Amino acid sequence: MTIGGSTAAEQLATLAPRLVPVLQITGDERLARLDKVRALTAAAGADALLIGAGDSLLYFAGIPWGATERLVALLVPVAGDPVMICPRFEQGSLEAALAIPAELRLWEEDESPAALIADALKPGARLLLDPLLPYGAAAALGSVGGLSLGNGASVIDGCRMIKSAAELALLSQAKAMTIEVHRSAARILTPGIATSEVIHFINEAHRALGSAGSYFCAVQFGLATAFPHGLPGDQLLEEDQLVLIDTGCRVDGYHSDITRTYAFGKVGDEERAIWDVEHEAQAAAFAAVRPGVRCESVDAAARTVLEKSGLGPDYRLPGLPHRTGHGIGLSIHEPAYLVRGDRTPLAPGMCFSNEPMIVVPDRFGIRLEDHFHVTETGAEWFTEPQPSIDRPFG
Repeated sequence: MTIGGSTAAEQLATLAPRLVPVLQITGDERLARLDKVRALTAAAGADALLIGAGDSLLYFAGIPWGATERLVALLVPVAGDPVMICPRFEQGSLEAALAIPAELRLWEEDESPAALIADALKPGARLLLDPLLPYGAAAALGSVGGLSLGNGASVIDGCRMIKSAAELALLSQAKAMTIEVHRSAARILTPGIATSEVIHFINEAHRALGSAGSYFCAVQFGLATAFPHGLPGDQLLEEDQLVLIDTGCRVDGYHSDITRTYAFGKVGDEERAIWDVEHEAQAAAFAAVRPGVRCESVDAAARTVLEKSGLGPDYRLPGLPHRTGHGIGLSIHEPAYLVRGDRTPLAPGMCFSNEPMIVVPDRFGIRLEDHFHVTETGAEWFTEPQPSIDRPFG
């Protein structure tokens, strides 16, 4: 495709909502998630799991509630119905969002939600905590009811890491929208355009396709591409520079997160050579995926390609300064991780980014990021990788 040549208005006019019908998360699916929580909690030798506000509360209860100093949480006992802990004055809002049957236990501003939780459990109960629960809430629980506290990460991650057919469909929709936004963004590039202009366009393009806008957006030109998360301030695009754009949106809470790096005009032989190594490393990571393989092995496959090309080793630069990929779902970064030391075995339904970025310090960086999900036999891309440095979308 041609890079540049269109105005932002012309490109936005070509976009229309693409929220084609996709599978939704049903009430039965949420109940099955709770059954899995109970089984994993019991297997861990515990009596209940406490899930704090955030993406896990959305996952299990359908409640899009951010964490604050006031505790909102879901208590899931191994035996019995779930219990929602909530400030009394928030009852109406919570009931309007709650997507599962649950008992409500409400606390006033001068009362202790920790005491409510302890009262819902037998004395000395073993309670697993959401690892993202604020320290203050965890400390309060440690001081009431003689509870024995533990880490609930294995239970929560054991549920959320494996995506259902509905989750895969929502992720696929979000990624399809973002790759279309990337194509449109490439068409508006012109010498002198500011990164802020491109970011604004990408947000509007995501909205035109039916999302709430960009969940995030990074646009980097030239030298700024050498910094994984860019440099502060606005930049103006020049002829014969590298362009790196990393952006995503959400569909029903499920994320996209796609990066393209390409030439605006002509770039040097070194940039082209490093782009080719990056492309090969991304392909090697993908080829290493199959059920039972440990996450760290996928990271190792990408690094082997880099080291054969004289990059690295490990996190040394020029080379790859971070992990090869992260899990993705309701959180943009979630377990498991494609990094040395993460020995989680891959399983069908797990979803990851694949982005073994190469940084040449103080000169340039190349990041190609697409996402895949693990299948029974290997991996399947959500979006096809970039074919070349000059043809970012074929």
